[in-house]
Amino acid sequence: MSMQNPGLPPRTASPLKLEFPQSLAVYDDYAAAQKSVDFLADHKFPVEQCMIVGTDLKRIERITGRLTTGRVALGGALSGVWFGLFIGLIFTLFTEEGALGVILSTVVFGALFGLIWAMVGYAMTRGQRDFSSVTSVVATRYEILVEHKVAAQARELLAQLPGALPDPFAG
Repeated sequence: MSMQNPGLPPRTASPLKLEFPQSLAVYDDYAAAQKSVDFLADHKFPVEQCMIVGTDLKRIERITGRLTTGRVALGGALSGVWFGLFIGLIFTLFTEEGALGVILSTVVFGALFGLIWAMVGYAMTRGQRDFSSVTSVVATRYEILVEHKVAAQARELLAQLPGALPDPFAG
């Protein structure tokens, strides 16, 4: 059983939750939402009762190039070299002789292992994905939420910021 000090506010279950949140404003980009919260902070508003929530998530995949057998082999070998170097350095901590030989042999074995592992993985795709890419998930809208007990104060303050009108229908 946990006891709280009578003078402290009650703890919420998660720092990412607000009790009875209300929408303050909605923006198309994060910078505008951040600017509004910063404006509130500059005017001594209790910003710990605010939250910026990204909504309408999109997954974006940027194609970075074509995958060929050579690129896959080179990437696997280089990855293996780094892993082999790491293992070799660890081994040299526990041996007193031939540190260079240990490092070189683990680098070679790592390169071979990485090469084989990458080629097996590439062969298993059977040409269904012959490109490399990077992906990210981004929000298309950003909503500022505030605790219900300070929502009116936040709306009054935010109305003073040009171009950052609070949501008049929230509440």
